[in-house]
Amino acid sequence: MHDSDAMPINSETRDGAVILSPVGDVDMAHSPSLRSALRSAQEGKPPRLVVNLTDVRYMDSSGLATLVESMRSAKNARTSMVLCGMNPKVKAIFEIARLDQFFTVVDDLDQALTV
Repeated sequence: MHDSDAMPINSETRDGAVILSPVGDVDMAHSPSLRSALRSAQEGKPPRLVVNLTDVRYMDSSGLATLVESMRSAKNARTSMVLCGMNPKVKAIFEIARLDQFFTVVDDLDQALTV
């Protein structure tokens, strides 16, 4: 992977929850960066993992697969995983794949920290 393929991902901890906020498109070139960040976040076995998608304009099937893999790991570790801040385009992809039934999806970060 080239450095130009690395996706900026902001990370913070708030109220015991780890919040990851990827910036840009989650596609074949960038999903490995997200996968790595998700795995690192889960190593600490946080009670809650929030993926804030506010700054994600587009997501392809590799991005969906990355999130599904992370959700399975979270369930095994008894970590609550919540997605928030999806724009209508990204939300439509989740709905078409029926993944909106598999994930906890809320509108914003405040909701993600309390569900």
